[in-house]
Amino acid sequence: MTGAAPARFYLSGRLLCASSDEAEIVARHLTEHICLSRAESGCLSFEVTQEGDPLVWRVEECFTDRAAFELHQTRARASDWGRATSAIARVYESWEAQAEDPGAEISG
Repeated sequence: MTGAAPARFYLSGRLLCASSDEAEIVARHLTEHICLSRAESGCLSFEVTQEGDPLVWRVEECFTDRAAFELHQTRARASDWGRATSAIARVYESWEAQAEDPGAEISG
């Protein structure tokens, strides 16, 4: 008898820069933010990519569960990234969903 697969926590959306100055702030801090986020124990996938518009960044995240995501948010807010980008608009949706295969990993 197997139990239910664990609920994963997902976030998807966009980071919307109002100016090229804001886009430069994102570009300056993004590599470290991605590295630190991917190194978190509960991070399964973390992608931030620039879209066709140089002021818009696509964000896709997956964490093992809501608690891991909340720890990520706490760390990110206190980081150089969080302080530097706090005024930049974000439009996100988030949800929990059962993992299809509890042993499967999401790459990213």
